[in-house]
Amino acid sequence: MKRFFNWLKGLFNKTMDKLEDPEVMLDQAKKDMQAALLSNREKAVQAITQKNMLENELKSQQNKAASLESKAAMALKQGDRELATQFMREKMNIDSVVASLQTSYDSAVATVEQVKVGIKRQEEEVRKKTAEALALKAQWKSAQIQTSISKALDGLSFENEFEGFGAVENRIKEKQSEAAARAEMGNESLFGKIQAMESTSRDLEAESELDKLEEKLGLKPVTATPTVTPSVSVVEGGTAPGVSASEAEKALEDLEKRLNS
Repeated sequence: MKRFFNWLKGLFNKTMDKLEDPEVMLDQAKKDMQAALLSNREKAVQAITQKNMLENELKSQQNKAASLESKAAMALKQGDRELATQFMREKMNIDSVVASLQTSYDSAVATVEQVKVGIKRQEEEVRKKTAEALALKAQWKSAQIQTSISKALDGLSFENEFEGFGAVENRIKEKQSEAAARAEMGNESLFGKIQAMESTSRDLEAESELDKLEEKLGLKPVTATPTVTPSVSVVEGGTAPGVSASEAEKALEDLEKRLNS
């Protein structure tokens, strides 16, 4: 039974050594970074899609307003002022919808641009960390080779007793080199790199919170938030709510002046 437990212990230690291999850890970190980048790209695509849909709706409403104005002008030319007034009232309601959509669209465009910049920076960071991973792998391979050479020289013997001093000196230098290599690997470990990445992320978050605090204290000009005009539904063929008759008459007179000129 004791031999069986010793075998299990040895198997467990061997498996853990393999899992803690620097090459395995570096490969896993690289996969995690790439997965995060792909996830952010997908979110950016969704944001751009929503922006495009908003743009299409804005153009549709603008075209509808232009069409109503054209119909009002045609009605005036035919002498039907009542019908022209109705078209103009509907056009003015559509204009309010267009103004609301324009504000939302401008905000969406600004957000999408910020997302694009963030994705670009993340791509650059992934490329940088990938290059660092390759360098660390090369260092790890070099350390393994040096360790193998050191082990291969363990059984060397020399006939000349004085040569033994040289062999001992070489062994000491090799061990010192191996210790330096291990210290270098420790200083440039993956954990340190990940901590640096997290520290950079926290710095960015702190900068963002500091900007908000400056705006709150009045130390930094606050960007005015555009007022969104609530959309007003248009009833086709009927009197549209939200626009008075006097306003429609004034807009109609302006249209007549433009047509006469």
